[in-house]
Amino acid sequence: MAQFLAFIAAIAMALAGSIPASAQDKTLKFVLGYPPGASSDVLTRLLADKMGASLAMYTIVENKPGAGGIVGTEVVKNAAPDGGTILLSPLAPMVAFPHSHGAAVRYDPFKDFAPVAHVSDFQLALVVNAELPAKTVAEYVALVKKDPKRGDYASAAAGSLPHYLGVMFARAAGLDMTHIPYKGTAPALQALLGGEVKAAMFVLADGLTAVRSGKARLLAVAGAKRASFAPDVPTFKELGYDLEATAWYALFAPAGTPKDIVDRYARAAIDAVRSPDVKQRLQQMGLEPTGLGPAELARILRADYDKWGPVIKASGFKPTR
Repeated sequence: MAQFLAFIAAIAMALAGSIPASAQDKTLKFVLGYPPGASSDVLTRLLADKMGASLAMYTIVENKPGAGGIVGTEVVKNAAPDGGTILLSPLAPMVAFPHSHGAAVRYDPFKDFAPVAHVSDFQLALVVNAELPAKTVAEYVALVKKDPKRGDYASAAAGSLPHYLGVMFARAAGLDMTHIPYKGTAPALQALLGGEVKAAMFVLADGLTAVRSGKARLLAVAGAKRASFAPDVPTFKELGYDLEATAWYALFAPAGTPKDIVDRYARAAIDAVRSPDVKQRLQQMGLEPTGLGPAELARILRADYDKWGPVIKASGFKPTR
C-alpha cells in the first residue's frame, strides 16, 4: 500500500512539474490603459479568457485609464517582472507619446518593456453624424470651410492617435478644426450619436459601432489600403491626402521578465488570435488579427517609432491636456 501511495505521489509531482510555476501560483493580470466599452477592452478580455485556458492560469483584466493610456503603461512598467502582469497596448503609448508628450511619459518603450506578441492591426477613420449633409470627404471639407464650427471633432482622448490623425487631416485639408477630447471611446461615441459633435476620428472598429447603428457615416479610412469589411470606403490617400495611420495592438511584459515566460505567453497569445473563434470575432469587430512573436514585435516597434517621430515633431503638435 505504501509503495502504491508513493507511486501516486510521484505521478502527481510529475504532473505538477509539467505545469509552469507561474501557472501554479500566480494570477495573470492583463492591464489596459483605457476604460471599458471600446474594441481594446473586448480584445483584452478575449485574449485573457483564451490565454488563461491554454496556460492553465487564472486571468483578470484591470482597466487603468488615464492620459490616453500612459497611466496603464506606467502601471506595467512598475510591476514585478515575474510573469504576473502583462500590458495590452495600442501603438500610441509606445510609439507616438514618447515623441509628443515629453516629460509626461516616464517610461522608455524599449528599455522598460519586453515585447511579447503583436496581436492585431487596425485602421483609423473619419466618421460623421448621419444628420450632417456630407456623404464624402470633399463635401465635409466644403462644409467646414463654410462654417468652421462644423470642424469640431471628437476622439477618445487628447493626444491619442485618432486625435493626431485629426491634426494631420486639418493641416492637409487646410481646415480650422477644433479637437474635443473625451475620457474614453464610449462617451465620444455617445457625443457623436447624440449630435453633441458632428464628426469624430476613431479606431475603425469603434467607429463601426456608430455606423452600424445608422446614426453615423464613415467617410474615409487611414490605412494603406481599404478595409476588407468596408470596401466601399476610400482611403485618405485615394482622395489625395498624404495620410496613413494604420496602427496595432500588442502585448508587453515588464522588462526583466524571464524569457521562458515571455515565450510561453507569446505562444499562447499567437494561438489565441489565430484560433477560428477569436479570429472571427476580431474580424467582425473590424480588427485584423496577426499573431507575431517577440522578435517581430520588437522590429515593428522600432520601425514605427522611427517612422512617427519625425512626423510628430515636424507637425508641431503638443497635447493640450
